Amino acid sequence: MSTDSADPLYWLRVIMASNRGTLMELGISPIVTSGLIMQLLAGAKIIEVGDTPKERALFNGAQKLFGMVITIGQAIVYVASGMYGNPHEIGAGICLLIVIQLVVAGLIVLLLDELLQKGYGLGSGISLFIATNICETIVWKAFSPATMNTGRGTEFEGAIIALFHLLATRNDKVRALREAFYRQNLPNLMNLLATVLVFAVVIYFQGFRVDLPIKSSRYRGQHSSYPIKLFYTSNIPIILQSALVSNLYVISQMLAAKFGGNILVNILGTWSDSSGTYRSYPTGGICYYLSPPESLSHVVEDPIHCFTYIVFMLGSCAFFSKTWIDVSGSSAKDVAKQLKEQQMIMRGHREKSMIHELNRYIPTAAAFGGLCIGALSVTADFM
Repeated sequence: MSTDSADPLYWLRVIMASNRGTLMELGISPIVTSGLIMQLLAGAKIIEVGDTPKERALFNGAQKLFGMVITIGQAIVYVASGMYGNPHEIGAGICLLIVIQLVVAGLIVLLLDELLQKGYGLGSGISLFIATNICETIVWKAFSPATMNTGRGTEFEGAIIALFHLLATRNDKVRALREAFYRQNLPNLMNLLATVLVFAVVIYFQGFRVDLPIKSSRYRGQHSSYPIKLFYTSNIPIILQSALVSNLYVISQMLAAKFGGNILVNILGTWSDSSGTYRSYPTGGICYYLSPPESLSHVVEDPIHCFTYIVFMLGSCAFFSKTWIDVSGSSAKDVAKQLKEQQMIMRGHREKSMIHELNRYIPTAAAFGGLCIGALSVTADFM
């Protein structure tokens, strides 16, 4: 078994809480993919989702069951596509063991997510898995003691450790600083500073909200406010978008490996391995135009690719954000029902007009918030 083959999901692993060659290979992809498909089915009215707790519980149960099916399917596809080596070379027994390991790990992730949803933890399972993975990635890329030979001599992988190493070993300190900030193919200090900047911008935008005044319909003088945040659907839009793209990448790479040269397969995507790394890049087809540009120079060389990617990111994030509120129970109708159950009404509005008033804010906040999430993601890709 080998994990030395190029990784087509390199750029998506952070958002999918996935690590190459580990039990977390699938990450939260099965959970998100099942939610994405069930959301689209409910949004298209192919399946009806009622407002009663019983029907909501039934919908969530169906989503979990579907997640288990997707876990098995993705495990088989990963092995069959050759991500761990040619299936004919490693043998059927090893392939079966890998599939079993991935399936068991995926089911454990589903159960952990279920536990967190029931209140045995802080926040949602999806957000917690992503946050843990991101923290691990940042710490490793900043302080990794691993060494690599890049042709310029032995260098440390960690950006901060590399800074002190370069300053200590290079005679030209200015050049050493420049290399620590801008070195290629390894984490550099500019990457780290860009991460901190994006983190600060997200925290700043998290404070943007509209407070709708509400009051108790039962007790006079009891006033409060209902906040509608700019990021009304949180990080759900970018997670769903990443799930869609990651599944498309896996299918495209598997078809390209089996039927390379077929015109329909080439329309979906053609792939090339990057020299010196284990990353696989789409070089043509739909997958190419849905992938981020490799650098700012690539933006100048192929502006159509850049434009298509930006439009896709902004449009898909806004779409997923707006449609998610109807499935997740956070639409204007659902919020009005929750306020009614708490015997709260909006000040200056009758109970029957609350839905109309909430509809002025919630769908707009969801769509614009998704657009902002997409814009932040695009900006981070270019940085």
